[in-house]
Amino acid sequence: MSASREPHLPPAQAPWVEERGDKLRITAVRTFLTVPQGCPYLIVRVETNDPGLYGLGCASDPQRTLAVRSVIDDYLAPLLRGRDPGDIEDLHRLALNSAYWRGGSITGNALGGIDVALWDLKAKRLGAPLYALLGGRFRHRAAAYTHVDGRDAEELADKVTAARERGFGHVRVQCAVPGCDTYGAAPSGAGEARARHDRSGRWDSAGYLRAVPPVLRRTRELVGDDVELLHDAHERLDPRQAGEFLRRVVDAGLYFVEDVLAPEDAAHFARLRAASPVPLAMGELFSHLSQFLPLLAGPVIDFARTPGPRPLGPAADHRRERAEAVTPNTTSRWAPQARALTGRGPWWASR
Repeated sequence: MSASREPHLPPAQAPWVEERGDKLRITAVRTFLTVPQGCPYLIVRVETNDPGLYGLGCASDPQRTLAVRSVIDDYLAPLLRGRDPGDIEDLHRLALNSAYWRGGSITGNALGGIDVALWDLKAKRLGAPLYALLGGRFRHRAAAYTHVDGRDAEELADKVTAARERGFGHVRVQCAVPGCDTYGAAPSGAGEARARHDRSGRWDSAGYLRAVPPVLRRTRELVGDDVELLHDAHERLDPRQAGEFLRRVVDAGLYFVEDVLAPEDAAHFARLRAASPVPLAMGELFSHLSQFLPLLAGPVIDFARTPGPRPLGPAADHRRERAEAVTPNTTSRWAPQARALTGRGPWWASR
């Protein structure tokens, strides 16, 4: 943990705290950095003066882990010590507004991790499962996908078949682009692995546009129609290329294409929707739920891809805004990132 700064003055309490006589208080907010499968995960633990009563949350940002940790350890932990952990909404607004400049994934991950920990703590205190506090049960199961990658369609088809044998009906397929630093496909050798580690590889959007669609179409031919195939373009195409890519993969019968545009190009989704029947997914890179609303209003996307309550905001807002955004008159569906049984999804997806 980074060194926490002790506040010079005791924090002000909400005006109703003494009135209701609740003596449960936050005594510490701690962070723990773990590295399962080589990917950093930042866990938050909110502790109380009731021995053994604490809440856990996830504040992971693999690219800016230490920055998120500093926000929690150096700024939010001193702010929350001594406060009532039951006042989740009040604490969230306090932490959010204390920064003055609000928003962004670093602050969002920090706030989201603490928020989930506070909800976990509240559920434990009440002796109820967390879903009971957020509206109750809705489904008895949810579909999950696994990920495969390969150098060509034949390798992908073999891996898709193996995934089907493990029980997966949805498989994300990523294929290599010759000579490029390819997202989602394993390096072909030590030289390519070293280039990726050093970030010295190059990316060729035109090469991706030429190489990937034929592989996806051929993979579909090899595996048949009884399995859903997904693909992540990882926002590496400009709007013109995105439209051409969707035209070329129509016959691949994809369940969805994810991040065919960068967040800053999201205004072009309406044009893509009008020109292509391929289902579209977007949202992994969003830092607030409000960014989904223009895309769902049309709707111009089919799946709102969310990394869970963080970095998008408090869990209660996550539930409320989801209800507002996805109405019975839209075809949009929320697709939390869950790669079940693979160990590659967020910690909350594997429970």
